[in-house]
Amino acid sequence: MLTNTASKSWLWATIPVVSVSLLAASFLLYRWIKIRRKRELARLELFRLSIAVKSVINLWRMEEGNSGFSLYDFSQMKGATNGFSIENKLGQGGFGAVYKGLLPDGLEIAVKRLAPCSSQGLLEFKNEIQLIAKLQHRNLVKLLGCCIEGEHEKILVYEYMANKSLDLIIFDSKKGLSLDWPKRLNIIDGISQGLLYLHIHSRPCVVHRDLKASNILLDNEMNPKISDFGMARIFSSSVAESNTTRIVGTHGYIAPEYASDGVCSVKSDVFSFGVLLLEIISGTMTTGSYRYDGKLYKLIAYAWLLWKAGQWHELVDRCLLGNERYHFTMERYVHVALLCVQEGADDRPAMDEVVKMLSSGEGVVLPEPKKPAYFNVRPVGTEMSASCDMGISITLSR
Repeated sequence: MLTNTASKSWLWATIPVVSVSLLAASFLLYRWIKIRRKRELARLELFRLSIAVKSVINLWRMEEGNSGFSLYDFSQMKGATNGFSIENKLGQGGFGAVYKGLLPDGLEIAVKRLAPCSSQGLLEFKNEIQLIAKLQHRNLVKLLGCCIEGEHEKILVYEYMANKSLDLIIFDSKKGLSLDWPKRLNIIDGISQGLLYLHIHSRPCVVHRDLKASNILLDNEMNPKISDFGMARIFSSSVAESNTTRIVGTHGYIAPEYASDGVCSVKSDVFSFGVLLLEIISGTMTTGSYRYDGKLYKLIAYAWLLWKAGQWHELVDRCLLGNERYHFTMERYVHVALLCVQEGADDRPAMDEVVKMLSSGEGVVLPEPKKPAYFNVRPVGTEMSASCDMGISITLSR
């Protein structure tokens, strides 16, 4: 009897342990299968992109003689950058490092060495060599060529821009003093012309999707050039839009309909341009916190509140306010920026309208801007705080 009781007790004690062990083993097996499937899909995507890149490269090899696009040897890139030395390093992006290089003929170049085994990096590489090499405009950075060595080395070669990126100057209180209003006007107008080309005059239509201060490069004479087309999207016409579950861009510059619903169009770039315009005028970041009437707001909301109160001049970088003959143009540019950052895409002007508005005289009456996008989104942090340039990539559930 005691033996039977002991056996039953052991059995009842063992059943839960076995059940839990089986459940744990099933869960671990499920996780292992899921991770393995994910890795297999990633390898398949890398393989597919590699084939696509090779096809594009083969086409460039056929056209190389008259395309202005060069295919460089890895040894040339290594020599030009002193072995990719830290002294030549200009910066580090999400998908690779950028180095300054010097070719034997004296040509200065910027060399972007993509990180290996990254499907997003490979997609960026494919986009760049497929797209930007075909685009020709004075306000777009020129892609001179590329280099592929084996399976892992993929390099993009650009013209070198001596004054680097706009964010390094505009958000620096000392360097920003070098940008008076005429220079800022030139930068704004150059960016608008570059976008106008991408949206209207380029065939096909191109939506950049990551327009921001750090993607505006400046040459010796402070002329702006839009760079980094790795996230760009191609459309058959400027009126087209697409839905995507994968959102790419940079916090603070992404249009609301794209961030929430994945709807991408030329108006997405117009929104980013409006944000960038406010940053250039104010010398402050979109991600900062700004106090108005005792409350903290993001830059877009702060600019609109000042505009409604007739205090637009308080938005303008203090170093620009000395010369009153520029005040009308400054006010006009703030006005246009607010029209560009409207909540609804249909309420934003197209880039051809933006260019006309920016150059319009005092006799031209512009529409009154409504409350902008993200007005009710309160910033996190203290007054005038700002986070660094933060690229994002998220997937929406459908």
